[in-house]
Amino acid sequence: MYEPSPDPDGMTLRPVGIIRNAIQEPFLVAGRDGIAMREGHDASMNHIQSTSRAVSELVIDAGRVGVLDGIEEYSHITVVYWGHKIPEDSRSLTHVHPMGRTDIPKVGIYATCSPARPNPVLVTVVRLHARRGNVLEVAGLDAVDGSPVIDIKPYVPAQIPGGEVRVPAWMDMLMQEVGERQA
Repeated sequence: MYEPSPDPDGMTLRPVGIIRNAIQEPFLVAGRDGIAMREGHDASMNHIQSTSRAVSELVIDAGRVGVLDGIEEYSHITVVYWGHKIPEDSRSLTHVHPMGRTDIPKVGIYATCSPARPNPVLVTVVRLHARRGNVLEVAGLDAVDGSPVIDIKPYVPAQIPGGEVRVPAWMDMLMQEVGERQA
């Protein structure tokens, strides 16, 4: 069994920017016993729908502005950010009901998109609307205001594996529910 050992020369993450938007709290609440929807099912589905259209700004450190050169040629980017509002005790969860839905059996945390993870490194593909100097304007970012940006990568469809994609029935059901409300 692999057990990581402390390494004084180990990994160091440094934010390259910060997310600015109107989302003050995550719609999923993580606690010692699992995750739950903050405002109930319908409100959470509405939150997901509104987030897909909401505009956020990625404010990149002005001293790093050159790293953005050419990014405006892409329609979509992948944003890697830190779930800074995930409590430390939630990071030890091993199993959760997906999206806090008790009608769905518990699965391992890595089988979900839950933000409550050992390292709350979160990833979202978003539509890039504009670049203004060190600020990227994007739509579809489900991050909380003030979340540190760890990295940005261009979204390149050719890098996504082709062929049939398989997901569990519960994930397909959740995506259909979100899709129904986005119509």
